[in-house]
Amino acid sequence: MELEIQKIDPSRKKPIPTDDSKLGFGQVFSDHMFMMEYDAGKGWHSARIEPYRNLDLDPASLVLHYGQEAFEGLKAYRGKDEGIYLFRYLNNLQRLNRSCDRLVMPNLDIPFVAEAMKQLVLLDQDWIPKSPGTSLYIRPNIIATDPFVGVRPSNRYLFYIIVGPVGAYYPEGFNPVSIFVSDQYVRAVVGGIGASKTAGNYAASLLAQMEAKEKGFTQVLWLDAKERKYIEEVGTMNIFFKFGDEVVTSPLTGSILPGITRDSVIQVLEKWGIRVSERLFSIDDVVAAQKDKTLKEVFGTGTAAIISPVGTIQYKNVDYQVADGKIGELSQKLYDYLLALQYGYEEDSFGWVEKIG
Repeated sequence: MELEIQKIDPSRKKPIPTDDSKLGFGQVFSDHMFMMEYDAGKGWHSARIEPYRNLDLDPASLVLHYGQEAFEGLKAYRGKDEGIYLFRYLNNLQRLNRSCDRLVMPNLDIPFVAEAMKQLVLLDQDWIPKSPGTSLYIRPNIIATDPFVGVRPSNRYLFYIIVGPVGAYYPEGFNPVSIFVSDQYVRAVVGGIGASKTAGNYAASLLAQMEAKEKGFTQVLWLDAKERKYIEEVGTMNIFFKFGDEVVTSPLTGSILPGITRDSVIQVLEKWGIRVSERLFSIDDVVAAQKDKTLKEVFGTGTAAIISPVGTIQYKNVDYQVADGKIGELSQKLYDYLLALQYGYEEDSFGWVEKIG
């Protein structure tokens, strides 16, 4: 399959933001997008980069009725020597294929899509902001487009990639956030689609997230769906707890997302000689550790925020402060290291970073 590139007419180009401090997250998109279609019996076809535009969907498209959709999120960075860098992008595309498997959607040709994604980033490279902590967010998405109102896998799909400049994911930036422990709602169950990056997972989190924000919290910390006591993940991040000299995170039992940043943090901690465990632990364990002062740090991990230190956890209307409400030493070290790695300033001993321009 060949990649066709249709550049936007210069007169139609959008203004590129000039103030990186006002970028926010997920609000601005560049001039071009990548698209291709799938038809049963024909496979993927019509791959092209074209000017950013609205999608044409039949009102009966299966994605709009039964949620057959999967997506990813990754970034391109303007870093060392004005180069353009990608971080573990093949892992993102591999995870997208795993999500497609779970949702009965066709797999993507990873080498082809990776090359098309690079071409899109390079075409719109002027959109990559240059300030520290900013980047070009990349959103691949696959949706079912068969016009059919009935519960079955689609025979037609659309895959597209859009990109746009972003700043900090949270308004707080790299500062401690407050999280609310939800014991009323659940997001995902073992055997369900919690390990897939799909719209339904995030839709299921919105009510608890809205209620948490109304109470002044940044995010929701989810507990397991069966016993509602074991720590799982935060709404948009995996989460780590430092108990004494051990860093602990929830195991991948099928109800939480296998985060790329989560895996990166585990490998970095192991390289640094810090004891890290993937095991079940409860919210009661967290509360007890906070009370006896063995809870040293809590931080979330994800592509959007990278590392997000947690300053306060509220459970059953009681606030539990972490690390005196300040940024923990390990959280800061991980954030600085991963950021330098992604921007090409840190020696990459893991083989995670690729300079594409």
